[in-house]
Order: sequence, then structure tokens, then C-alpha cells
Amino acid sequence: MSLPPPTASAKLSAPIDLPLVRRRFGQPQRVAESDFLRREVSARMQERLALVKIEPREVLDAGCGEGADLPVLQKRYPEASVIGLDGAYGMLARAAEHQRGAQTAMNRLFGSINKWLGAGPGAGANGPQLACADFAQLPLAANALDLVWSNLALHWHPQPDRVFAEWRRVLRVEGLLMFSCFGPDTLREVRSAFESIDLAPHTLPFVDMHDFGDMLVNAGFSTPVMDMETITVTYETPQRLLEDVRAWGGNPLESRRRSMMSRHQYQRLLAAFDAMRKPDGKIPLTFEIVYGHAFRPVPKTTAAGESIIRFERPPR
Repeated sequence: MSLPPPTASAKLSAPIDLPLVRRRFGQPQRVAESDFLRREVSARMQERLALVKIEPREVLDAGCGEGADLPVLQKRYPEASVIGLDGAYGMLARAAEHQRGAQTAMNRLFGSINKWLGAGPGAGANGPQLACADFAQLPLAANALDLVWSNLALHWHPQPDRVFAEWRRVLRVEGLLMFSCFGPDTLREVRSAFESIDLAPHTLPFVDMHDFGDMLVNAGFSTPVMDMETITVTYETPQRLLEDVRAWGGNPLESRRRSMMSRHQYQRLLAAFDAMRKPDGKIPLTFEIVYGHAFRPVPKTTAAGESIIRFERPPR
């Protein structure tokens, strides 16, 4: 699928080099070291999802990566059709490999039972569908989904307001959006350390959760619920910390510094990180995790702008 070129004209959007994001996340081995945080945040999102009583027929995992959340969502909603979508083809290829491996294992385990039932090997185990597309231009019809799930992916898109509008378009009335992403305090130690070298931006200017809440309302979602928490990861060395920062996607800003650091600048950078060590000798790295969920409301007007008035039948 041909993906549209990114633009960064929307309010509160960072000038993110979206093709660069896709190339970096298109190399699964490059980002594998950072997956522990995605798994932790996914588990916390699942706890929140368990509190919402829905029975979706169609589910989308937007930013599915290697597909780790797909079997979790399928297990939670066994009757639902699940779609995994990502902008990085390399990630989807890895998700397909995992899916084929899981199907092969299931076929070996239940092959004799399927044969006895006359279902044939692999019947009923096709697994989630996979698609490569931009979050703001989904290859889905309007009103096609009951749940959009997105774990630590939204902050990589330059126009989150357009993404919310698109997610609303594909959700059915009373459909649920649940997402997580990085907030403004994320990687604050990295920003501070690089200030000892230059004034160029070295991390994304992550969006505040209140601004996300406003975007959701403007996109047509009802009663968005936003909250946040801080997760701190600690490191023995600055070099290991920087390796993980690169594994999380690094700095994909169009305005990023393009020249290499000198040896002297690099030593100053390492010294800035060493100065942040806590009493236990570890260097902290902060992640502000923003969680949000909202529903697509029942419409109040028709497509022609006429008001819709609903009459409740009085109880007998």
C-alpha cells in the first residue's frame, strides 16, 4: 500500500519525519530492546479495559508492531474479528511470522481433533488480519469497528488531531477508543543532558494529556477520560541508556541536528548523565505515560444538520 507523505501543519503537532519513523520501526531488531515498556503499559491498559463492559465484533490494534497485543485482544474477545495495523511493513512481517508460528503450534496440538471433527487442520485458527497504513488514513469503511486499541504509538504521528478524527470515523456509535502514549515529561533527562551540548531538539515535544482531551472532544468523542502516571527506568551507564532511547525510536524530528557530535561534546554528554546518578548509583530515565479512553456518542444531528430528538418510552 502506498502511504501518503506526512505533513505537520496541524495545531499542537510536532514536525515529525514520518517516513523516518517507519524506517526505524521497520527494523524489529532495532527496537526489540525497548519492548519491555510496551508490554508493561499494555498490561496496565488491559486492567483498564477489563472495567469497560463491551462485546465488540470488530477490533483494531492501531500500531500493533510485532503483534504482541493481538492474541491478548483475541483471547479477551474470542468472537471478535481482530485487525492489526501498523505503518512499518517490517513490523507487520514479523507479526505475520509470529502468527504463522502460533498457528503451526495449534495445528500440531489440535490437528487430530480437527480431523475427527471434519474441520480440517487450521480451521477456525486464521488469526487476526494485518494491514499497513497511516493512522490518519485507514483502509476501513466508516462505522466498521467497535473498539480501537493503540498502545504507545500515537506520539509518533505528526497530526494526532487528524488521527482522532479518523478513529472516530471508523468507530460505530458507542464504540470505544482506548490508547496510551508518551507525555511531556518523557525522556526529560535526555533533554537536560543534551542542553550541555547545543540547543537543538533531541527528543519529541510530547503532547500534554489535557491537549489530547481537547482534541478528542473536537474530533467528536464524548466524555474522554484521561490520566497519567510516571514510570522510571534506571541504568548503570549512560551508553546503555542512550541505546534504549534509540530503540524507542530516537529523535525523528525534521528539525533534528544532522551533524555528528565531536568527541569533546560526547564526553560532556556522558558527564551530564553521570551527574544525574541517584544515591544508589543508577541513572534514571523518566517516562510519562498518558492513558485515554472515549466513546463515539449517539449523533444529535443528521448529515443535513437537522436535530435528532429521541423519545424515551415511559416505564409501565
